[in-house]
Amino acid sequence: MADWSPHRQREAALAVADAQAAAEPDAVAPRFARACLLDDLGRAAEARSAYLEVLARAPGHLGALCRLGNLLLATGRVDAAATAFGEAVARHPDDPAAWVNLGNVLLQSGDPASARGRFEAALRLDGDLAEAHQGLARALDDLGEPAAAERHRRLGYASHPLTTLPYRGGRAPVPVLVLASAGGGNAPLWTLLDDRVFLTSVVITEFFDPEAQLPPHAAVLGAIGDADAGGRALEAAAHLLQRTGAPAINPPAAILGTGRSENPRRLSRIDGVVAPRCLSLPRTLVDSDVLARLGFAFPVLLRAPGFHGGHFLRRVDGAHELADALERLPGEQVAVTAFADTRSPDGWYRKYRVMMVDGHLHPAHLAVGRDWKVHYATSETAARPDLRAEEDAFLHDMAGTLGPAAMAALQRVSDMLALDYGGIDFALRPDGRVVVFEANATMVAQPPAGGGGPRHAAAERIRAALQAMVLARASEASGRRDPGGPVAALDGA
Repeated sequence: MADWSPHRQREAALAVADAQAAAEPDAVAPRFARACLLDDLGRAAEARSAYLEVLARAPGHLGALCRLGNLLLATGRVDAAATAFGEAVARHPDDPAAWVNLGNVLLQSGDPASARGRFEAALRLDGDLAEAHQGLARALDDLGEPAAAERHRRLGYASHPLTTLPYRGGRAPVPVLVLASAGGGNAPLWTLLDDRVFLTSVVITEFFDPEAQLPPHAAVLGAIGDADAGGRALEAAAHLLQRTGAPAINPPAAILGTGRSENPRRLSRIDGVVAPRCLSLPRTLVDSDVLARLGFAFPVLLRAPGFHGGHFLRRVDGAHELADALERLPGEQVAVTAFADTRSPDGWYRKYRVMMVDGHLHPAHLAVGRDWKVHYATSETAARPDLRAEEDAFLHDMAGTLGPAAMAALQRVSDMLALDYGGIDFALRPDGRVVVFEANATMVAQPPAGGGGPRHAAAERIRAALQAMVLARASEASGRRDPGGPVAALDGA
């Protein structure tokens, strides 16, 4: 690929900023310009040091605090990013963007209630700020207030349905179009694409004008992973795909067959797989008599459709607990799932995750805990050397850990789902059968904060496999006529 002219221009501007900073050792402006250019060139470690140099001279520099925070967030240092954004808000309480940045990092940290307050503060300063409405919509969704979330979604995305992410590469980029939803159920696959290789445009399908010109793209990446929550977005995505000849990864048709009720019906037909039955019911119909007539016995699991990670998930051990559980779930529909006790003989619950990429299985993590609702973030895996060693063995030798029967069953699950990218969460029964909790395209395998270790290496292998698949599909399009727009026009933009 040819050199990309914006990269050459940034390199030239960096040389000027270097000279100015050397000539004026105490000046802040050239140092901030230098830090931003290093950031834009993808030289993250140097940019971080340069932002800190600016803050050493001007501790309240708003631009340096916010850009440093975003750089830290992009490299997985969530706590450090929160510190930078918190300092920005403390020193610049009248800047709405600072409040939005802090709200976003609190959302990523799993604190939607605190994030809500920050987005509301931003809107008090600027009631039209789209990013504040977008963030508040996500926070309200997580807090179980769907009607209020929908109002802010419209205010946030109606006029801003397209985002083009920064490109930091030195060569002409590979342009990728990501189709996403304004609601829940996205897998943030755009965060796994190297911004030194891919120029990524993210379209919010429900709010994008179906007749507007699509951004240049050599491949389309579907990020709408939840069949239950993404109906409207998937329908809009399917319409947009009709307007491009570029290859599509995880197209809507593949996603629609992976809903929580549909999956068990399909997967239970696979030899070696146990898929607990699930039905989606109007909440007004959920009582002990109806559940019994439908063949459910206590305990059962009740979940608000569209939520993941154990959010709005309740175990109900008897009829006397139904009313309280339903009161705690938002929405008009309830997913009722048969409870499968997967406790191991040693008393621990184990939940494995493997990722499916282009037909191949990759180990992602092993969560081990004492509670039936085991998720990696709340598991005891990271805190205990013996459990870390067990996870390491799984990551280094998935086939040896799981055994041939389980590996064959998982491959059959992958083949049936036919997803280009997705994940399977499961447990192993003593007889070797695989109990599938969830299998869909909502999962990602993000490298853990801090880097290093087997789980980080596993996440990087999955990320590399995803990027290789996108590059391969994009290269397929290079031989087609008009794969997705005026790709050549990017050079020199």
